[in-house]
Amino acid sequence: MDKLLIRGGRALHGEITIAGAKNAALPQLCAALLSAEPVVLHNTPQLQDVATMVRLLRHMGAGAERDADAPETLRIDAARIAAPEAPYELVKTMRAAILVLGPLLARFGRARVSLPGGCAIGSRPVDQHIKGLQAMGARIEVEHGYIVAQAARLKGARIGTDMITVTGTENLLMAATLAEGETVLENAAQEPEVADLAEMLIRMGARIEGHGGSRIRIEGVERLHAPAGGHRVIPDRIEAGTFLCAVAAAGGDVRLADARAEHLEVVIDKLREAGATVEPDDGGIRIRAEGRPRPVNLRTSEYPLFPTDMQAQFMALDCIADGSSVVTETIFENRFMHVNELLRLGAHIEIDGHTAVVRGVPRLSGAKVMATDLRASASLVIAGLVADGDTVVDRIYHLDRGYDRMEAKLRRLGADIERVR
Repeated sequence: MDKLLIRGGRALHGEITIAGAKNAALPQLCAALLSAEPVVLHNTPQLQDVATMVRLLRHMGAGAERDADAPETLRIDAARIAAPEAPYELVKTMRAAILVLGPLLARFGRARVSLPGGCAIGSRPVDQHIKGLQAMGARIEVEHGYIVAQAARLKGARIGTDMITVTGTENLLMAATLAEGETVLENAAQEPEVADLAEMLIRMGARIEGHGGSRIRIEGVERLHAPAGGHRVIPDRIEAGTFLCAVAAAGGDVRLADARAEHLEVVIDKLREAGATVEPDDGGIRIRAEGRPRPVNLRTSEYPLFPTDMQAQFMALDCIADGSSVVTETIFENRFMHVNELLRLGAHIEIDGHTAVVRGVPRLSGAKVMATDLRASASLVIAGLVADGDTVVDRIYHLDRGYDRMEAKLRRLGADIERVR
């Protein structure tokens, strides 16, 4: 099993390029199921989750291949689907596989998709997906751990979800593009990844208005075609935010090419509050930092507020801040699992329910730690970059799910980090 060995104490300098967004690429791969024409996606990250989604598409009978000369380009041909189903063996490793439900039902009239099962960071119920599709006329049963859905053709409906759900919004948005009549999604997720999916669908011939806001209107069409010239996945705002936190913690001067500041406004505000200088430039973001950061209080919420996917990275930054801070997690009930590992590195953190009080220390101390989920693993890497001595991060398969060769990018910036087996 791979591990990361980090020898801390080096500032970061240079430039790296931010990869395509995992949380945009995954629904867009599923959106390819809506068309009988081959769909090309550019700037897809080379991640474990993307590889799992490709395996799922192939399992169903679709063609899915990376371009040999341009590995960040994927071509998906879903002209024929032999088995419109997502088996448990694949869904259990990646909850985003639920996103095939809406496209399969909309285009083929049936789908059999495994329930995702447990998630380390907390509950992510799919009942909002099911209720929305039922409102569009789908007949759905849950049997033997599978969602079994049928519909001759989905009908437009007004759907208000009980909570803001990113994957729920994406599933219903994709299903509505081929439904008969108008669908209105109320309380829709506003994340940039949702808006990028809508832009791709519009280029495929969908009629969509209001994406990027809380109310999305979709007028169904008979069929969708491939986007001319393919579609380019937006840059990963969470990868960009993670590297911004790494520089704010370790110090240095770094430019992130392809990063979009407009997708990270709240994160950038918090980094400036911590003492870093962050400046958007033409096609990227530059950050400069030196000395101990200032403590930053934060509270996670839905976009456009502070993202839960950046909570762990900021907690690592607060661990070495000159003062105390309060971190409140409102999205997932188990998203403080990185705390015990940070304590092993010498951090001072106390948890009370959904709140953590972090008292910054001048230096952390290297130790062996274990990643518990994707963003927790990123926080441990950041902590290792500023710890005295050697830090070994185990179970980095979590990291590989969401970061495209993170250790190689950090080495390019001057970090002493290597992957060991």
